[in-house]
Amino acid sequence: MSISSIFQMIFETLSMTIISLGLAYLFGMPIGLILNITSKKGLKPCKSINFILSSIVNVLRSVPCLIIVVLLMPVVRAVFGTGTGKWYTIIIPLFVASLGFVARIVEQSLAEVDKGKIEAVRSLGANNMQIVMKVLIPEARSSLISGVAVTFVSILGYTSFAYNIAAGGLISGIWHYYAKNTGNYLTSISFWILIIIVVILVQLVQEVGLYISKKLDKRRI
Repeated sequence: MSISSIFQMIFETLSMTIISLGLAYLFGMPIGLILNITSKKGLKPCKSINFILSSIVNVLRSVPCLIIVVLLMPVVRAVFGTGTGKWYTIIIPLFVASLGFVARIVEQSLAEVDKGKIEAVRSLGANNMQIVMKVLIPEARSSLISGVAVTFVSILGYTSFAYNIAAGGLISGIWHYYAKNTGNYLTSISFWILIIIVVILVQLVQEVGLYISKKLDKRRI
């Protein structure tokens, strides 16, 4: 296994993970926000909207990633012209698989905000939009950053399903190497190098997320 192929797998893994993460938060953040606002103790309770969105999120979270990959194959083909063989063909399934997860993380992060601060701002005449922009999101940003790190690691794990559609990536590379060298893969340096790189990526993201989260956590003051 050449150094160039290892760097190629790192590029594929980071690309599919970061793009999927960005899309998941682009759509999941508003969904989580609406779930929080329309909850029983939210700024504007609405049982019907909360029930519909919550049901959709629960369904997304309950469907295994591999099934999502299979179900979305026609969509992937329509968008990219092919359903296999390219790293970007796994992006849409990864995005959909992590969307419900992100929505719940955002909802729970916002629910942790001190209700006293919300009531204090409301008593000063702030409307719901001002409360969201000036209290809810700023006060929850530490928890939200931690959620981003957790989601990154989860999506990184989901990239293992890229192996099923030959989409590449580090974890897919590990599976591919195992399949080709079943008898002696544990004694291969290349095999362990790939595993070490994955572990380093996970630890790096977790540590950076934890560091930023602590820096932003005003509740610790």
